[in-house]
Amino acid sequence: MRPASSALDALRARIAEIEHRPAFGGRGAIAAAGAEARNAARLGSESSEGRAANPLPELPGGLVHEIFTDQLRHGGLALGFALGLGGQQLMPQRPALVHVQLVGDGQELGLPYAPGLRRFGVEPRQMVLVRAHSMAEWLWAVEEAIACRAVAGVLAEVSGAPKALDFTASRRLSLRAEASGTSVYLIRYGTGRESSAARLRWHVEPVLSGEVHWDRSAPGLPRFSIHIEKQRLGAGIGAGAEPRQLLLDWRENHGFTPLDSARRLGGRAVPGPGHAASSPRPHAAALGDRLSQAS
Repeated sequence: MRPASSALDALRARIAEIEHRPAFGGRGAIAAAGAEARNAARLGSESSEGRAANPLPELPGGLVHEIFTDQLRHGGLALGFALGLGGQQLMPQRPALVHVQLVGDGQELGLPYAPGLRRFGVEPRQMVLVRAHSMAEWLWAVEEAIACRAVAGVLAEVSGAPKALDFTASRRLSLRAEASGTSVYLIRYGTGRESSAARLRWHVEPVLSGEVHWDRSAPGLPRFSIHIEKQRLGAGIGAGAEPRQLLLDWRENHGFTPLDSARRLGGRAVPGPGHAASSPRPHAAALGDRLSQAS
C-alpha cells in the first residue's frame, strides 16, 4: 500500500502545482498533502517521518522572493538561506537550481563552492552557474531559467540597485514564475528597498552560532536571524501563531530548526539534551567552481 500512497501524494502535489494553490488559507489538508509529497520526493533526503518540523511555512513553487542582507560581506549568509528555501522545491521532476550572477559581482562576492552546497542539501550536479556581462543579459538568463520545466528555483544575485531591475521587471519575473511554477530568489544587498512585485521579502542577518558540547570555543551550527518584511500570500506569516521574526539554526539533513530560546545565553546557545552539531569533515577541493574569473 505504501507505493500507491506515495504515488497518490505525488499526484496531489502535481495538481496543486498546476493550479498554483495559495500557501496559506482554508485548504490546509491539500497544502499538507503537497508538503508531505515534496518531502518524500526530495532528492537525497531522509524520509518525512525522520525530519524535524520546519519552522518556515511550506511555500508553493512559482513565487518571487527577495532576500536582503545589509552588507556585501554577508553574501554567504544570504546565499545559504536562499539555498535552504530553494532546496525545498527540488523534486525528481525539477532536479536543478540555477544561480545567475553578474561577472563583476562574482569577482567581488565570490562564487558558490560545491562542498558548501552540500551543507545545504544541494548536490553540485544540481546547480547550474550562469555569469552575465550586463543587466540585460542577467534578466534574459533569469527569464530563460524560469521557463525551463526542469528548474525548481533560480537564485538571482545582484548587488546595488540597478535601474533595469525596476517594478516592471520584477512584475515580469513574477508573471513568468507563476506561469511556470519555478521559484525565483532575488538576493539583494543594502538597506534601501525599491518597490517590487515580489510576494515575499526576507531580511537576513548573521548571529553567533551556538556552542558545541565537545568544544565551547568551536563554531556551532549556522544560525540565521530572519525578519519577514513583506508577504502577500494572505493570512499566514505575521498573523496568528506565525511570527515575523525568526531565529533559526541550519542542520544538515533536517533543514531550518528554531532556536530554543530557553537555552539562549548572551547570543550563544547552551546545548541541551540531545544537542548534536555536525562534525567537520574534509571535502575534495577539486569540487570547487572552475569558471574563469576574467571578465
